[in-house]
Amino acid sequence: MGKIKTSISLYSLQNEYLNGRMSLDDIFQFLKDNKIDGVEILPDQMIPGAPEPDEETLAHWHELVDKYHQELSCTDVFLNTNLYDNRTLTLKEDIKLMKKEIELAHKMGFKTIRMISMTPPEVVKPILPLAEKYGITLTLELHAGLSWGIPETERYLELMKEIDSPYLGITVDTGIFCRRIPRVMSEYWKQVTGVSQETIDFCNSFFDKGEDVARYGFHPTPEFEAGVAKYGKTEADKIYITYAQGYENKPLSIMDDYLKYIKHFHFKLYEMTEEGQEYSIDYPEILQYLHDKGYDGYVSTEYEGNRFVLPGNPMIEKEQVIAHQEMLRRELKKVQGE
Repeated sequence: MGKIKTSISLYSLQNEYLNGRMSLDDIFQFLKDNKIDGVEILPDQMIPGAPEPDEETLAHWHELVDKYHQELSCTDVFLNTNLYDNRTLTLKEDIKLMKKEIELAHKMGFKTIRMISMTPPEVVKPILPLAEKYGITLTLELHAGLSWGIPETERYLELMKEIDSPYLGITVDTGIFCRRIPRVMSEYWKQVTGVSQETIDFCNSFFDKGEDVARYGFHPTPEFEAGVAKYGKTEADKIYITYAQGYENKPLSIMDDYLKYIKHFHFKLYEMTEEGQEYSIDYPEILQYLHDKGYDGYVSTEYEGNRFVLPGNPMIEKEQVIAHQEMLRRELKKVQGE
């Protein structure tokens, strides 16, 4: 039976870092204080000069890892194919950038890379030998709105199965398993942009039926289009309906045929409630499923509620992350018996 370990994506603390309230040193102390197993980082955010930082920056990174005995769960790569205003990157440019990211992951000590959703599958074969050389696993993120059933994602999944390398897989983002739309998102849109409660209720009604807005956004029915026309009265209402497509309500069983390829998880966090659970996602159910299936790897808190803090309210990244990690440890103790 595998063991599930906790991690934090430092994306969760981006506001603290970018506004100077926490340094990378402070973040490592935070991880230690809260007994978090692994760390996941976005080098573009917190490693100056990435993907080619200087030796001093790398030395400081390793000093922190050694000082705090921190496990390294994953490093996140954003292949910015829209780097230029007038064109997308060529395949040759994509490959060159990805190889630099693999070199950086190796220098930092990471063994898993999360490639952003929609990374062109054509880059995989040319870069895989370098990843294999360093013992690094490449994973494509299956993100809500861009998961199973999306043509670009399916092309990667077909290629992954065809190659069938232990160094190629997927990172699953649990925004795919929302059982209701995040309350903080809806409240933000309602108070800040003026979205109507009727529009919010319209989108929530799909989740109440065990469905989601995403499936109808990609494959609209006449009934759905009629609802959009009725409830999308203002520009804000229309944008909200589109935004709601970023939360899927898929069954956990969709992972059954892909378990051998799942190397990492983003455990999405929108809002921890006073009852100690995530508002939109049933993590006890997910952890029980992963335990029963023998998943052996990290589950990484990724807080996105920070983008929905209402004007005038304090940022609560640290508090939400701590509450989420406490919940994960509590639920893991139940399923793993530790």
